[in-house]
Amino acid sequence: MKQLITTLFSFIISALLFAQSPNYQGVANELSDNSIFKKNMEKKLVFIDHDGGIDDLLSQLLLLTMDDVELIGVNVTPADCFIEPAVESSYKILQLFKRTDIPIGRGDLHGVNAFPSDWRARPDVVNALPMFINLDDIDTYALPNAVDLYIERLLAADKPVTILMTGPCSNLVGAMKKNPKIRAKIEQVVWMGGAFKTQGNVQTYQHNGSAEWNAFWDPQSSKELFALELPLVCIPLDVTNHVPVNKDFLSRLAFQSDKTLSNLAGQLWALTTDTIPGYEYTYFMWDVLATSFISISAHFTVEEVKATVSKHPPNAGQTLLTPDGYTLKIATDVNKENFYTYILKQLKTF
Repeated sequence: MKQLITTLFSFIISALLFAQSPNYQGVANELSDNSIFKKNMEKKLVFIDHDGGIDDLLSQLLLLTMDDVELIGVNVTPADCFIEPAVESSYKILQLFKRTDIPIGRGDLHGVNAFPSDWRARPDVVNALPMFINLDDIDTYALPNAVDLYIERLLAADKPVTILMTGPCSNLVGAMKKNPKIRAKIEQVVWMGGAFKTQGNVQTYQHNGSAEWNAFWDPQSSKELFALELPLVCIPLDVTNHVPVNKDFLSRLAFQSDKTLSNLAGQLWALTTDTIPGYEYTYFMWDVLATSFISISAHFTVEEVKATVSKHPPNAGQTLLTPDGYTLKIATDVNKENFYTYILKQLKTF
């Protein structure tokens, strides 16, 4: 027994001495690095395709705060924006996160139903904000075409990619036509688009108000997207109507404005108060809600449906539930408090 105790004591002393040695530290560091490497390998690859609105820029910002996401590309569509300032805004957000290695694609497709010019001009104001105005500009004409960037990044990916579209779907549909092989590299498509069981938000001539703007901008591509029957989840007005950008949320955000991202997000949302007059619309977390689905999908209620898209007035862009439609999924509800809490937490990243 005495010999056993002596042996155990010697072993413990040796272990303690080894733990302090350079060899042990090297092994420990190697294990730590391997763990980090494994964690990075398990990240979800995401490509965002947005159209430059305030909530689109906030969506890009939100994605960059997600520990479980590796953003591999950004496309900008000239829908709810004028393309040059919107690309510049996107680039400035990448600078803020020190991620200018992420490529940006410039969309050159134009839908048949233009967004109002007043909405499209917001990125010019964004680029003049104190946090952005002195950051580097980018040569927007030297960027790759958005369709080509889709194809390049998807084919180069070492595993399937989640595509997040917070604007119209035209670039993705164009990429699928140009190179159908990219289908095999698509894990899921999350689209802020459609209004299935609720009124739309389009108010314009020759329209009955049944469509949502992203689907309405290019109804032909919207219908083609459904027809592709990709693993598509729509985050439509049916669920985004549950999460307005209200004063209660903005007040909660203001209490953490000592954080850079909270301060910036507060300024961006403040710009929406005159973008869409209150007598016309309420500003909702359209794109930000869709982006949150990437990380907190468990807090959403989703159902599988069959649907198609109308291409012609008076309901161009309307997403129609029909038994002979195409198969896709739609979000119908979200845990609102969990969603708001998640956004506030992410905006405290730095």
